[in-house]
Parts: sequence; structure tokens; C-alpha cells
Amino acid sequence: MNKMTVMQSVVWPLLLWPCLQTVSIPLDCREDQGGLNSCPSISQEKLLDRVIQHAELIYRVSEESCSLFEEMFIPFELQLQRNQAGYACITKALPIPSSRSEIQQISDKWLLHSVLMLVQSWIEPLVYLQTSLNLYDVAPDTLLNKTKWVSEKLISLEQGVVVLIKKMLAEGLLTTNTEQGLFHNDAQPEMLESVMRDYTLLSCFKKDAHKMETFLKLLKCRQTDKYNCA
Repeated sequence: MNKMTVMQSVVWPLLLWPCLQTVSIPLDCREDQGGLNSCPSISQEKLLDRVIQHAELIYRVSEESCSLFEEMFIPFELQLQRNQAGYACITKALPIPSSRSEIQQISDKWLLHSVLMLVQSWIEPLVYLQTSLNLYDVAPDTLLNKTKWVSEKLISLEQGVVVLIKKMLAEGLLTTNTEQGLFHNDAQPEMLESVMRDYTLLSCFKKDAHKMETFLKLLKCRQTDKYNCA
């Protein structure tokens, strides 16, 4: 048994336990609905497809938001400064697989829980980001609307991922874990510092949104073509 397999067998139950202990929340999902308000009646395959669609949209809008923010507030020199300064993303400490070999070794449940960890880690920071952007004098409505949309859809994505985990564990009830804690909000930063912090949040979220989409599509591939998924 290799090191990655041992880590999964030990850490997976510990990380999932808070989800299983929280209050069950029934979700409404009929077959003719396109949202992620899901219930036990929808098949795992259809739910995974809807979750992937949500993740794709979230990543696309996060890209648009980041590009718009750069155009409005970040000169090219500051983009270089941010890259050279090595701003750390808030999810850096999470046990999320990064290399191709790590991703190939992890189980489907651990892959899905990696998505859940990323989603839950960003719920609070996106609320902060929305509040911060509302304080800008010249923030366009387009940017505000996009970040608000992403923040709302992320909660919907969380619900869908939790349902998938429950289905994969053959459990009947939906539970959610809303514990946060990776994000620390310093009081009233300087304007330039605030802009760079918001830019870092947007850039990091865009990267993590891409990870969410990639992991979910890999999971889908494993369900349909187990031996040909890179």
C-alpha cells in the first residue's frame, strides 16, 4: 500500500466526519430542473453532469472577473510585482493533490472531497471580496454582478458536491459543513494593499475554480472510461 493510499484511508474519514454530523438539509430537485437544488431522486450521473456544468460556468465567470479587474485596476507593472512577490493563495495549506501522479493515485471519493474542500474554503473569502469591491468608487456594475453571481453559485455547487459524496457513500441524507477558517480579514487595509489583496483573491480563486472543474471532469471520465483518463 503506497503512501498516497494510506493518507486517503486515514484522512478521508476524519475530513468527512463533520459533514456527516451536521444537520441534514433536504434539497428540491426534480428531473426537469437544471439547478443544483438536488434530492435523492436524481441519479448520480445526472447530478455529476449538473455539478460539472456549474463548475464550468463558475470558472468562466471567474476568468472574466479577473480580466476585468486587471483592466480596471492593475497596471502591468503591478501584475509583475504581484508575481514576483509570490503572494500565497489561501488554499495553499489544504491537502489538495497538485501533480499528475498524485491525482492519478487518489480515489474517486478523495477527488470529490478535494473539490468540496476548495469550494468551502472560498465561500467566506468571496463574501469579503464582494464587500470590498462595493467600497470602490469606480468598480463597474459588471464586475460587482459577476462576483456576486459566483459567490451565490459557489454555495449551490457546495450543495451538489455534498449530495454526490453522500450518494457515493450510499448515504441517504444530505448534510453540509460550513466550517471556514483559512481566510483572515485584516481591518481597513491601505487602498493599494486592498486592491492587490482583492486581485490576489480573484487570481487564486480562478486557479482553484479551474481545479474544481478539472477534478470533476476527471471523476466523470473515471465513471465512463476508467482506463483512459489522464
